[in-house]
Amino acid sequence: MAATAVRYLRSVGAATTAAPGAPPRALPRPDLRAVRDDERLPIAPAEFRRVLGHFASGVTVVTARDADGPTGFACQSFASLSLDPPLVTFMVARTSTTWPRIARAGVFCVNILGAEQGALCRGFAVSGSDKFAGVPYGEAPATGSPLLDSVPAWIDCRVHAVHTGGDHLIVVGRVEALGAEVEGEPLLFHRGAFGRLGR
Repeated sequence: MAATAVRYLRSVGAATTAAPGAPPRALPRPDLRAVRDDERLPIAPAEFRRVLGHFASGVTVVTARDADGPTGFACQSFASLSLDPPLVTFMVARTSTTWPRIARAGVFCVNILGAEQGALCRGFAVSGSDKFAGVPYGEAPATGSPLLDSVPAWIDCRVHAVHTGGDHLIVVGRVEALGAEVEGEPLLFHRGAFGRLGR
């Protein structure tokens, strides 16, 4: 490989050795900017939400247990990521007060909500309250994270990686166990409201 590089440099007339006593010359570096100022679009947050709201998504509750007890939050930005290894992902606001507790636990359970569980979702969407008051739950088999009763499906995970994504964090979880216990329609979220298939 080195010999090939030397032959190429000689063929284009470039020096293959530095002059005695001369300081090494640094190669030119590109301007390392992720987004140039002229690439930034003037998109208002309200318009961003309005347009992206046309994308319907499922709804989940992400739960964990730390030293202070169970914790969780409603999350619609959940998706499968990889089959081998089995990975899932969700996004959480960097201002979330629940995320630091999940991060400390290092594990979490994604509870996929059914069509009739809109009230349950709303309870977990409110900050500063006891979200588990009156909510029956058990333990996910691999991590012991709260597994909410009567959810159609669940995914039990360990935190695999966390990446920054603007004002959110992108959390990747490695699946340790999962199951689908109840048949039924999913709870959907579309244009700021809950919905269901075919309605």
